Amino acid sequence: MESMRELCLYVLGDMRVKYLVDSHGRVGLTLSPAASASREVAHRGGIGHEPFIASMPDAGDPPALRIDPLIHLSLRGDDAASGFSNGRTMRWSPTNDVFVLKDHTFERNGTTSKIITVLCSIDGIELSHTLTHVDDDHFLTVFTTMRNGSPIERTIDAITSFSLSGISPFDSSDSANRIEVHRVRTAWSAEGRLETRSIEELHLERSWSGHARLAERFGQVGTMPTSGWFPFIALSDRVAGVSWGAQLAWAGSWQIEVARQHDDICISGGLADREFGHWSKSVRPGEIFHSPPAYLSCTVGNVDDITDRLVSAQASPADEHPAFERELPIIFNEWCTTWGEPSHRDILAIADRLSGEGIGYLVIDAGWYRARASEPWSDSHGDWIPSRDLFPDGIAATAAAIRTRGMIPGIWFELETVGATSTAFTLVDHVLKRDGRPLTVGSRRFWDFTDPFVVSYLSERVIDFLEENEFGYLKVDYNETIGMGSDSEDGLGAGLHAQVMATYEFFDLIRQRLPNLVIENCASGGHRLEPSMIGRTAMSSFSDAHELPEIPLIASGLQRMMLPRQMQIWSVLHASDSPRRLVYSLAATFLGRMCLSGDVINLNDEQWGLVRRSIGLYRQAVPTIRAGRTRRFGSLSASLRHPEGWQGVLRISSDGSGALAVVHGFKDAPAQVLIPIDDRWKVGGVLSADEKLVSIQDQAMVISGLRDFDTVVILLERR
Repeated sequence: MESMRELCLYVLGDMRVKYLVDSHGRVGLTLSPAASASREVAHRGGIGHEPFIASMPDAGDPPALRIDPLIHLSLRGDDAASGFSNGRTMRWSPTNDVFVLKDHTFERNGTTSKIITVLCSIDGIELSHTLTHVDDDHFLTVFTTMRNGSPIERTIDAITSFSLSGISPFDSSDSANRIEVHRVRTAWSAEGRLETRSIEELHLERSWSGHARLAERFGQVGTMPTSGWFPFIALSDRVAGVSWGAQLAWAGSWQIEVARQHDDICISGGLADREFGHWSKSVRPGEIFHSPPAYLSCTVGNVDDITDRLVSAQASPADEHPAFERELPIIFNEWCTTWGEPSHRDILAIADRLSGEGIGYLVIDAGWYRARASEPWSDSHGDWIPSRDLFPDGIAATAAAIRTRGMIPGIWFELETVGATSTAFTLVDHVLKRDGRPLTVGSRRFWDFTDPFVVSYLSERVIDFLEENEFGYLKVDYNETIGMGSDSEDGLGAGLHAQVMATYEFFDLIRQRLPNLVIENCASGGHRLEPSMIGRTAMSSFSDAHELPEIPLIASGLQRMMLPRQMQIWSVLHASDSPRRLVYSLAATFLGRMCLSGDVINLNDEQWGLVRRSIGLYRQAVPTIRAGRTRRFGSLSASLRHPEGWQGVLRISSDGSGALAVVHGFKDAPAQVLIPIDDRWKVGGVLSADEKLVSIQDQAMVISGLRDFDTVVILLERR
């Protein structure tokens, strides 16, 4: 093994954080569960004993491991890496070899531990790696900083937010047939699908000599950060029963890599680099550049255990939103009622129907600003002048009418883009450009949020509007992506980076001006479900799957990526719905935040009785939805669109006093299903379209009477 030693070892919570350093001053980072320390094994020193090495003249004893840097950096003008990696990855740039350890410090402030590792080059460039942990948290927060202390401008072409190596410390060689990689795929109306593949399936077995540098690089390019993949990675050692994971908090182009040269497997990620995301950044002498933050964790357990820990990082930002959000008020959004043609008359009729029924928010969705009835809602936004035809008494009168009926009025904006028929579309000096021309995608252009005019305009048209008309809820939609970026000094990717940072500032400005405002994060459904946007908003739209059979599958999968208390799930109701169809739709909302829509005015007494029962049971389930732990059961087909089999989602409250089970049957559902649970529970409430036999016996909850596209919600209490 190449000479390396332990620089420092810290136990933070239930995790061991180990820094390694080699004779050249390179520093690496590994994580492992504290409970598994005794199971870690010494690694083989070299591979010279292997027959295919020993037979080679002068082969010596090549190392089985080398330090993998805790920061990967590539600077413009430096050589590219060898090992057939050029064009495949930028993470092994020779730039890394010029940085050596300068300082390593541990700070303790109250309940927070902070570890700062500083690397420097001979010409004065400093790289800082900052890792923080708060007592009782199950995750670490990391980010990196580059300070240009050299006398000349330098251009960054790649820099990681995190880099973790040493997987797996529970095997003495190359961990054959034991490491699985977990990623989460996503697409419009099909968000949050877990994918698990072995290292061997990903073709990441180490090469026989260790010369080839291998990398699986994935991510997305644009301003819809969960388009294609979520910014998440997890690895599990199936034999040791240990998992590692990371999640990026960034609303722009990003990348994550699973990489390998030697015995260990490494994961790293951050901003999409010059090759992958068209990004680079010039840093003048004395300037500093910060990477986006990332969350890291490890645990004894499987992929659900590691995602629980990473998602817990979103709890503290969620608590910073209006206090009444802790009770998870129910939303009614009229989008699937008027379909882009809301009016004072229609909203008033809906408000009358919902008054006194336990609804917290009534949201006016798109179309309220259309100057002419013939204009599509998606082309006419940007001027934000309420339609006099739709709201003859002014939209303030509609908001007031909602309030008098006991609900908080909400309204839809797509404030970052402008539609083709709006006057704002013609303000080309204030929109993003690519190659000198207004960046236009379909019928949309994008405000340039680095432009003071745009901030002033939207402060008046959005923030002042909300305040003057007494709206308490803002739905922010975002229905296009700027793709690889916009014009800037450093190129298209840097333009995208500047836009995202300025957009953050505007969201923060809204919250500063209107601290009691509830903000919903939507991007054609779930295209912004990553921690930085989730944290800046009280809740997020889970999907545009408004009334599809796969809603419970999407919602269950998304609980791996976000807190259920912040995940808004549609339940679209129709007067033509059978009781089974109504409950099927309503039950899915127990996996997150209940959002009703549809033809509530024409529901009959029996149908509305089911809605009332659902609302009542949901209120009882709030403590468990708000804070708990989820486990999934069932037998499912591969298709989301045409689901077969069944799914059971069991969530146990964080204090252990309550539990919630949501069971959906799909095509060819079994008549009886079992969910493992101990006998200390009793049934506290049931929601179903017909009688279901629910019993708890022999360490299992048994549900009988399930049919195709049928469901049952069960509230459990400790005996």
